[in-house]
This record gives sequence, structure tokens and C-alpha cells, in this order.
Amino acid sequence: MQPGHDHLSPEPDDRADTSDNLDNELMLERAHLAHARQCLRDMRESAQRLDALAGNKVSAEALAIALVRRVDSLADSPTTPLFFGRLDLAEPQERFHIGRRHVRDDTNEPVVIDWRADLSRGFYRAHPGEPMGIAMRRRFGFSGGELTAYEDEYFAGGSGSGTAGASRLLAQEIERPRTGPMRDIVATIQPEQDSIVRAPLTQTVCVQGAPGTGKTAVGLHRAAYLLYAHREQLRRSKVLIVGPNRSFLGYIAAVLPALGEIEVEQRTLPELVVQVPIRAVDAPEVAQLKGDIRMAAVLRRAVMSGVSKPVDSLLVTVSGHRWRLDAAKLRGLARDIIARDTRYTAARSTLGQQVGLAVVAMMEDAGGTPSERAPDRIARLPAVRAFVDLTFPPIKPTRLLARLLTEPQLLAAAAASTLTDDERAVLIASSPPGVRRWSLADAVLLDELSDLLARTGSFGHVVLDEAQDFSAMACRAVGRRCSTGSATILGDLAQGTAPESTTSWTETLAHLGKPDGVIEVLTKGYRVPAEVIDFASRLLPSIAPGVAPAVSVRRSPGSLRLVAAAPADVEGTLADVVSELGRRDGSVGVIAADHRLAGLAKSLQRKGIAAHVLGSDDELTPLTLVPASLAKGLEFDAVVVVEPAEIVAAESRGLRRLYVVLTRAVSELIVVHAEPLPAELAS
Repeated sequence: MQPGHDHLSPEPDDRADTSDNLDNELMLERAHLAHARQCLRDMRESAQRLDALAGNKVSAEALAIALVRRVDSLADSPTTPLFFGRLDLAEPQERFHIGRRHVRDDTNEPVVIDWRADLSRGFYRAHPGEPMGIAMRRRFGFSGGELTAYEDEYFAGGSGSGTAGASRLLAQEIERPRTGPMRDIVATIQPEQDSIVRAPLTQTVCVQGAPGTGKTAVGLHRAAYLLYAHREQLRRSKVLIVGPNRSFLGYIAAVLPALGEIEVEQRTLPELVVQVPIRAVDAPEVAQLKGDIRMAAVLRRAVMSGVSKPVDSLLVTVSGHRWRLDAAKLRGLARDIIARDTRYTAARSTLGQQVGLAVVAMMEDAGGTPSERAPDRIARLPAVRAFVDLTFPPIKPTRLLARLLTEPQLLAAAAASTLTDDERAVLIASSPPGVRRWSLADAVLLDELSDLLARTGSFGHVVLDEAQDFSAMACRAVGRRCSTGSATILGDLAQGTAPESTTSWTETLAHLGKPDGVIEVLTKGYRVPAEVIDFASRLLPSIAPGVAPAVSVRRSPGSLRLVAAAPADVEGTLADVVSELGRRDGSVGVIAADHRLAGLAKSLQRKGIAAHVLGSDDELTPLTLVPASLAKGLEFDAVVVVEPAEIVAAESRGLRRLYVVLTRAVSELIVVHAEPLPAELAS
């Protein structure tokens, strides 16, 4: 690495004779940034002047919405430069600035190349051994939207003989304080991450990523890349992001808009399968059983349990003429429909149509000439509709599931060969008669039932984060949303904290309906300092012995502190630590067992420290008190963990929860404890 000018610690450049020349180079780059910003403003103003003229009102409204979105996507952020890098090609000798979006001038010449363009690939993957036709790669440092430094790496005209080394600007960007929502990582994407980001749309990718490896950012940037590379296709079929809770989705919400992508839906699992208000929480063994893949077969048999075999003939009167279909003919029609394995509602409709066609055939054999619409009219006759209702009775998912969970005979008939007597007893005992209060696991089962009745609509691409905590049945619910598309699955087996958490990505892919998905493993950590990740990784042999620990690229002496407090002074020690951290830049997260947070908040407030306890729908604040159950997926510059032993004791998978909690820090982890640390953390 041959660094150029750095405003903090200038270093010599082989091409430059004086520091004035270096300053001039930076000034030229700043001038190009100013020109790019003006060009983007011109592009936005041009879009604002367009009229939504179309052939009809509906088309005009759709065009108007598209123009508004186009204008929004061209918004500039004054706190972030439009480009973060530059590529100088060896042959032809051309120069391109790489940024978050494409910017052109009034002659249609590119001023900034989108990071997703093929030409930009070399910015992330070129190295001296494979320069990819690049003579020089430049990285920029910035602050407050202004360029402050640059750093050059030469590839000797593409010969592969250039020098390489650690990039100071890359490290500074990775370590920049995390205030506010999650940032994009377009300036710091690493080669192994870029290969996942640019995977083909047709390929489902499952990313097993240790803490700090950037798996969430990779998933979001893959969504942005696919929207760029397959714009029209995904504009029609859409992209869906599924996250563990609203706080998490709020935390990541700014990433895609910062990259110019605003047409993406974001939902939690309850929002995805919403049919009933969720007001109950299942016991762990009940949630695990309801999430078991075997419930899919139980529900299918429950749906088909009401189907009856026709035993009587059917008399149909059309225009004063009577036509009789015998029972054998009717049984054949029903049998053929069942054999096709169509959705239940479609089966009902098809049976009525088949009866109509059979009657029309009899009319034609008798010399009649029925109209093309005759089968539809016959299918709507009261006698035919009654026959269809008798053969395929109407089903309401909520009523069927309530019966299945409260009527032992119905459950036994649907699950006798699938669930044990004890398992059926657990389900029945969990659902006492009376007013039904639905749980999230129930909502997932209702979603399965609804899909058995009528096909669920599919997105073009789905990003599922924290997938390790999704049960087999929940995975089926997500899989239905990408049945005609692809998916990016993100997670870490070591962070599975739910009773129904998966232990195998191969099984998860099968439940999603994507058995051919590719599993990629990220172990190189960029977010969490080595001292912190090494400390947390002491838990891996106990919680996930088959998962490789992250190997952090960052060592940061002093980033881990264990603070022993007197049993009566934990809150006072915490206040001292928080006060010290409050004098620095960056975000602070105080994480403790859920039941402990309210008391900690009151104690801090009594000492004049404003502290907000995070709820599942809340946004992060500079100082946030985070329940351990909501910490997953979040990150803070500094994290204070209070009483790890309490976090472990609070739930059956407490060690896994502690692993999650200990890996939320970007710069510093402070553990405040009076109780002894869990034995698994002992050195």
C-alpha cells in the first residue's frame, strides 16, 4: 500500500515532490465531488420537471408514484460523499470514481459509477496477483460529507507487481463511531463479502456468519445489488426483508435508502403471517412442538379430514331439463381432483366446474348446443353448490385450528401416525376451552392452513435475517413468500436462543423449499475487536461446538474491561461507567437480563443520567438500555453488560443469549458484575 495524503498523519507519495502537490491532488478530488453533487442536483431537478402523462387515470397515477420514487432516490446526503473510491484503468487509461449511485453530467457522461456496476467489481476484488486491468485503486477518507484524505494502491500497470498492505482508511471507516441507525458498508466490502453480494438472482444463498462478520450488511447489499441488476423484474415481483423485531428493522432501515433503493418491504414474522391478534406466549415445549415440521402433515390431514366420498347421484336441472350424474361418476371426479394435489379452495371450484362440464357433455350427447358459459352457470346452481359443500366442506382456518387444538378426537385422527400420545396431550393441555388467545406459533400454523386453502403470493427475492431462530414451520411461511423467487438467509447457529432454533442450515434450506441453496461461511470479523470476540468465543465449546469462532482483523488493546462491583453497589458502578462513556463520541448500549432493566433505568435517572429502556418497536438512542432478549442484530460503539450470570440464569438457553450480548460492541466491551462470571468464561 502506497498511501497518499492524510489530513491527520501525512505520509509521502512516490509521485509527489511536496506536500503542496498532495494538497492540490486532494483539492482536485474535492472539486470533482462538488461537480458530482451539482450533477446529482440537476438529475433530481430534471426528474421533478417530468409530467405523469399517460393514456388513462390508473396509468397516470402509477407513473406519478414512480416519478416520486425516482426523485426520492436521487436525494443527496450532505453527511456522506457521493464517492468513496477511484479506479485508474491500465488499458485504456481511464479514470472512474466509485460511489453509492450513478451520477452523470448533462452530456450523459458518468461522473460517478455505481458500486454495483460490473466495472466497480475491481474496487473490491483486485489485488496484486489479479489486478483485473487496474493500474491504481484509491480510497478516500471523509468527515461530515467532505473528503479529508486519500490512499492509493498501485498494481504497476496491471502487471501484478504492486505492493499491498493494511489500509489505514479502510480500518478508520470500519471503526468510525456507530451513532444512529446502521450504515451501509459500500466503502468497506471485502472480497469474500462481495462474492455473496453479487451472487446471481436465481441462487439462494445461506450465510453462516459469526458476530462482526457483516452478514446483515451483506444481505442488505445483496438486495441493493439485485435491485440494480434486475430492476424491472424485481420492481414487479418486489423484495422483502424479514427481521426479528421492529427495533432491528428500524436499525437497518436507513441502509437501502442510502443506496438509492426505497422500494423494499420490511416485516417481522408476526407482520408476515398476521391473521389474528397475537396475545399469548406459548411455553417453550409447546412452541417447539407447534414449530415442528411434522405439524405440516398434521394440518394437511386436518384439512382433508372433512372431505367425503360421494355416495348418492346428483340431479341437475337446466332450463327445465333434468340431468343425473351417478355416484360412481361423481366419485371419479372427486378422486381425480384430490390426486392433483391442488389447493383446497381451487379443488372446490374445480369440482363445480367438472360437474358443469359433465352435464354439458350429456347435453351435447342428447343433441343440445349449450353455450360456452354453460359450465360456469351450472357450477353456480344451488344443487351443485350444495354437492360441492358436502364433498369439500368450506373451511375457516381459525375455526379448524381451534378445533384441532381442543378436540382430542380430531387431533388424534390428524396426528395419530405423526405425533405421540404425549405430544398430542401437550397440545390439548395448552389450549383450554374458552376464549381463544392466539400465540405467534398459532399464527404460523394459521398461515400454513391458509396456504393449503389458497396459494400464498411470492416475492422476487426475500432476505431473512436471524434465521437461526425460525422454526421449521416459520421457515415454511417465509419460503412460501419466495416460492417463485430466491432468498438470502442470514444467521449464526451459535446465536440460536429460541427453543425451536435450528441446528442445521441444510435443514433450514429444505424447510424454506430451497434445498439447492448454497451455504457460505463468514469467519473473518471486522466489527468486533479481537479481544472481545475471543472472550465471547470461550462460550462456543458449550453452546455450538461445531461452529468455528470468528477471527477478528482488529486488535484493540483495552477494548475489554471486567469491572468487579460490590454486591450492594452494582448500580453505582454502572453509573460511573456510563458517565465515563458519555464523555466520548459514539453510541452506548447497557445490556442486562430483561427483569433487571427497569431498576437500572430508575437508578441511573436518580443520578441524573437519562436512560431509555428499549422496547420491541423503539428506536435506538445515544444511551440505550437493552433487554438481553432484544440485543440480537444490534451494535453499539460501547457495550456495558451487567451481571452475565443473571442473563444466563434467566432462560434455558442463557449461555447462547450471553454470547449474543457479549458480541454487540464495536469498540469496547465493559462487563460489570458482582456475581461470579459463568464458569465457561473463565480463562
